[in-house]
Order: sequence, then C-alpha cells, then structure tokens
Amino acid sequence: MESAIALTRFYHPLLTGSYSHHLRSLSLFNSTPIFPKLSSVKYPFATISPARFIVTASSSPLSPSTTVAESQGLEIKSVPTKPIEGQKTGTSGLRKKVKVFMQENYLANWIQALFNSLPPEDFKNGLLVLGGDGRYFNKEASQIIIKIAAGNGVGKILVGKDGIMSTPAVSAVIRKREANGGFIMSASHNPGGPDYDWGIKFNYSSGQPAPESITDKIYGNTLSISEIKIADIPDVDLSQLGVTKYGNFSVEVVDPVADYLELMENVFDFSLIRSLISRPDFRFTFDAMHAVTGAYAKPIFVDKLGASLESIANGEPLEDFGHGHPDPNLTYAKDLVNILYGENGPDFGAASDGDGDRNMILGRRFFVTPSDSVAIIAANAQDAIPYFQSGPKGLARSMPTSGSLDRVAQKLNLPFYEVPTGWKFFSNLMDAGKLSICGEESFGTGSDHIREKDGIWAVLAWLSILANRNKDKRSGEKLVSVADVVTEHWATYGRNFFSRYDYEECESEGANKMIEYLRDLISKSKAGDKFGSYVLDFADDFTYTDPVDESVASKQGVRVVFSDGSRIIFRLSGTGSAGATVRIYIEQFELDVSKHDMDAQIALKPLIDLALSVSKLKDFTGREKPTVIT
Repeated sequence: MESAIALTRFYHPLLTGSYSHHLRSLSLFNSTPIFPKLSSVKYPFATISPARFIVTASSSPLSPSTTVAESQGLEIKSVPTKPIEGQKTGTSGLRKKVKVFMQENYLANWIQALFNSLPPEDFKNGLLVLGGDGRYFNKEASQIIIKIAAGNGVGKILVGKDGIMSTPAVSAVIRKREANGGFIMSASHNPGGPDYDWGIKFNYSSGQPAPESITDKIYGNTLSISEIKIADIPDVDLSQLGVTKYGNFSVEVVDPVADYLELMENVFDFSLIRSLISRPDFRFTFDAMHAVTGAYAKPIFVDKLGASLESIANGEPLEDFGHGHPDPNLTYAKDLVNILYGENGPDFGAASDGDGDRNMILGRRFFVTPSDSVAIIAANAQDAIPYFQSGPKGLARSMPTSGSLDRVAQKLNLPFYEVPTGWKFFSNLMDAGKLSICGEESFGTGSDHIREKDGIWAVLAWLSILANRNKDKRSGEKLVSVADVVTEHWATYGRNFFSRYDYEECESEGANKMIEYLRDLISKSKAGDKFGSYVLDFADDFTYTDPVDESVASKQGVRVVFSDGSRIIFRLSGTGSAGATVRIYIEQFELDVSKHDMDAQIALKPLIDLALSVSKLKDFTGREKPTVIT
C-alpha cells in the first residue's frame, strides 16, 4: 500500500507531463475519473479510489507535491501551479483565444485566483450561479469551475441546462435566488469556435460585474498563485434538470429561462405587447444570431407573446454561432438589415449578441442608434412600461454615448450621470437607488431590474412603446412606426448625429502610441484653439469619481469638445481578445428639424475627417479603413 501511496504523489489531473507514467501502477484499485478530458488537450486521468487512502504531501524532488484534505465530505486536492502571464481582466472579464484558455492550468489559475481574492464569507458554504452563451469550450470549462468551486468550500452551484444562461439571466438568477455571485462564460459579441474567442467574468451578489477593486486583486493573485484547490468529484451531467450531491456540496441544473421570464413578466405588460404582435398588420423579426438568446426567443416571443415561429431567425444556439460574428450591428447583422431594408420588410426588427446583453433595433428601412434608443426608452418608459409607472429615479450613459439621453433627463427633471464604459459603474448607482435607465453606445441598454445590460429587455421595451402608441389603432389604420417614434423624438429634443469607427485587432504598440500622442496633444491645448473650422471648448482624458463610493477611474478616453457641442472621443476597447481595438466616436447636435433626415455619415464628414487627421491614426496603426462603422 505504501508504494501505491508514494506513486500517487506525482499525479494531479490538472497537470500533464512525465509523471503520468506512474499511473499505470495504480490499476489495482477501483477507478474513478476525477477531471474531464478536454477534446483538444491531453489531461491524464487518475485511477485512484478516494475511499481507500489519503495522499499526503511529498518531498520528492522528482515532481510537484499533491495533497488531499477532507472538506464537506469531499476529498480536496491541492495542485501545484505557477503564474501565467496575461491574465488581467478587461472591461468585461478575461477574454482570450480558446486555445489560450485550453493551455495547462490557464482557466484553473484564474478561477483559483478569484477565490483567493474574495473574502471567505462571500463564498464559503454559499450559493453561486454558473452560465454561459453556449460557445465552444463552455461545457468543459463548466466542469473545471464546478470542481474548483467545490474545492474552495462553495456549498452549491446553480448551473443552466447544458451550461447555457444569458448574461442578463445570470444577473436575474443571482438576485432572485440571493446568491453570493456567479460566473459568466462568454466573450460576449466576439466570434466563437476552436480558433476564436472565449471569456470568463464574475458577477457579485447584486448581480453586477465585479468591481475593479476585486478584478485588480484577481490579477495580483494570478501573479503569485502557487496552488489550485479542486474537489475529487466526477463530471456533472448538465443535460438533465435536477440536483446532484457530493457530500455537503451540490449542483443544481436549472431551466436557464424560467427565472428571467418571470422577471420580464413583472417588468412589462405582456398582454399589451401581445396585442401588437398578434395584429395581422404588424410583422416582427428577431435574429438570435445562433447565440444564447435563441434559447429565450421561442419561450418569450412565441410561446408567451404569440409571435409566429417564423419570426425567429437563427434561433438555435451553436458553439461557433453558425460561423458568424454575434455582434448586432449594421455590419455583422447584415442579413437582418437586408430583410428590414428589403421590399415589403417587417415593421420591426431586432437582434441580440453572443451572451444576450446587447441589442440592435430596426424599423422598416430605419436604423435606431443605441444612443437614440436609450433616450427614447427613457422618454416613454413611464407611459409604456409598468415597472416605471412612478417614473425613473435617474438616467445615465457611458461617456462616449451621445448626449441624447442628457436632454431627456433635463426635460424630465431627472438626476443624470455620465460614467466610464463598463456596466459596473451603472450598478453602483443602481444599488444606491440613484439610477433606473441607462445605456452605452456599444448597443447596450438596460435598467435596474438587473445589474447588466439586457438585449431582450430592450426589445421588449421597444415593443411596449410601439404597442402603447398603437393600442387605439383599428385594423386598417396606419400604425405608428419605429421611424415615426424616432423622428417625433428628434422634433422634441433635437437630433444628436452620432457615429463610431472601430479599428479591430490593431497592433497594440501602435494603438497605445496613438493614445499617448493624443494625451500629449490635449495637455498643450486650451479653450479657443482652432481645429480646422471648429473652436475648442475643452479637451481632457476623462476621469470619473463615483458619487457612491468615491472611487476614481482615470484615463477613460480622450475627449475633444468644441464650442458648438460637437465631440470627438478616442479610446481603446477592453472587450477584444487579441491586439487592440481603437474606437473613434463622433457627435454633432442639430436642432433644425429640416436637417434631421440627413445621413449621419454626410452630416458628420467634416468631424470624421478632422478626427482622422488629428489622431494620425493611419500613421500609428497603418489602417486605411475601419472594420466596423455604426
């Protein structure tokens, strides 16, 4: 027996290498796999019987040591590991190529670093939620996360069936079930598949993304991590609803739609929306882009609201999103755009992204910018959405988002906040009771019903506005359209012409040099300086002081604001998985109704040309054209 114990010291299922040959000697024991075998990475399997013996730490110079302890009726193994470079989280978690995450211990290191960063009372014997967008590697990652959670003393994991649960649904489930937090496996709007992207982030107990105070700790711990704690349990069958117990630890596989649908029914008047969708003179199309909202579209739009099944396009979630790019914008949702701009197109079209938190809204031959969308929802919320029947508490937008929402807040006499990009900044305001409706120009819109942006919520909000405007229209009467709602809003508030130019996967060195050049330029600029035909009001690198916790976020984007209110903003995105994404935002306000029908690219051309000239973007990045224009 002693020789068998000595041999097992050399093994742990997270490790690969020369020690695996010792496992052949253990075949005399009953075998139980204790870690999943990934399809593209070779992980050896232990063939040990936990009930027969306990392995203690080894001082052998031949291999790393492995320890096993008893906790909650489980065997917990301590796996030696080393820091791995590049595990700093961006705007929405850690995102890399799938093959990076599939490297030895890469995901496991980050998950363990997270537990090392949290106060024990935030997870010990507690409840955590786990879900994802259905992309490639999620199923294997689910097993890793579950076992490390158990190894660190978590009491229970709630996981969506097949590992699927949208980002807004995870937030909703955390809040309803009063969970300690949750893991979201997603790279959001980035492509999926073996050669593309994967991501992970952690949301806290109110359902909000972990604040920078925690993500900074996680990164710090990835630089010093030395062990991974993992429970010796078999893979969990995620295809069947129900509870599986291992000692005092349990995993409950749940319907990923149920809690979220219940919340939507409490926020919106489903009978009002159904009255619109069921009209023979109203046609509706929702494009799930083969992403996670495909799991939600039929139960909500078809089963509950009476839409035809044919109104759901690309409704089956796929690991590679059907070889598509699940980003709902005019470039990557081109099929939907073609349908809405085609002959006799539907009255209303919408799309959502990989993990279900973004949205695009279209009318017949009409695109609604995300900046206008959140402003219009806010202006109509009290009349059209029961959740806001007492009026919104406050409004907020990310700094690069156009000033459309500012004007609504002013007219409705509501508190208004301008925050950096990242939903965690909105969440603080929501938790403090200061904010109800908010949005980002990057196709993210939401409210304080959860602590994430929410694609389906935005679609339901627009359907509620249209249903409310048309509730007294008889069959055969002309319906109030999406275009009617938007142009009426412009007539009331003025139009903020807005566009964003994205230059994806630029060389990081050149992109960073461009931003440093701009910071130096604005440090030398002063009010009254001429930039072409524009006169400078002010220029800065946006800094935000949170009114709730007084935390400071600096270097959030270079702003150049002119005396007529026009703005140019430059920033690097934190949502990519490779290189750097340069984003340029251009905005100009127009009160004259006679000019509201102009094409945004024509109206903004002088500012766009100025932005490219001032930034020397071509010189720094070598890019001639943007990847995406919105």
